[in-house]
Amino acid sequence: MIKACIFDLDGTLSDTLTSIAYCANRSLRREGLSELPRDSFRYYAGDGARELVRRYTKDTHNISCPLDPKDESNLEHFYQSYMQEFSRYCMYQVKPFEGIPELLSALKERGIRTAVLSNKPDAQTKEVVGSLFAPELFDHVQGLTDDIPRKPAPDGALSIAARFGALPSECMYLGDTDTDMKTGKSAGMYTVGVLWGFREEKELRDNGADAIIAEPLEAFRIMDELDR
Repeated sequence: MIKACIFDLDGTLSDTLTSIAYCANRSLRREGLSELPRDSFRYYAGDGARELVRRYTKDTHNISCPLDPKDESNLEHFYQSYMQEFSRYCMYQVKPFEGIPELLSALKERGIRTAVLSNKPDAQTKEVVGSLFAPELFDHVQGLTDDIPRKPAPDGALSIAARFGALPSECMYLGDTDTDMKTGKSAGMYTVGVLWGFREEKELRDNGADAIIAEPLEAFRIMDELDR
């Protein structure tokens, strides 16, 4: 029986692709680097802000920047530049995916505990969740902090299970990237890949998804099957 659902944030609960691309391109433009297509950020995102910056600076072109964006020693500078924009515009055109509020409300009606586990910095994770969703819809919200390794390390997921008094096998982990599938599987949780997010079905299956769903409310079909 599933007692708790743990959700990734970007690409799973909230449509943040435009926001991420907007903040990154503002930073790139300010630094004298070429902007990048919005859809490219589907593949840059997923492993935390620093890794996001590392990935997109490898693809940008230098227009007038005094620093080489492909030099790893300059990563901290470009990361801080991105975070300056992200701290101001992390909610730019962000919205919940269709069906997510209904799913969360129905989970609470069933008495299932709910949490967010994101590689987005903790302050921005809480800002996004607090702006999009009623506070009673989540029992715990966890972004990236110094004391919890970033996904795909299972530590954050296991910490949430312990907080809820649930065994890992009683938790469902839902996400949209290979990182999420690896997180859920390494934590020993039932791992569900969602198709409305950043990545494709093949990536989710190749990284161990126990099930794939195309719409949020399909999660209940999975739960009902597990309860039989």
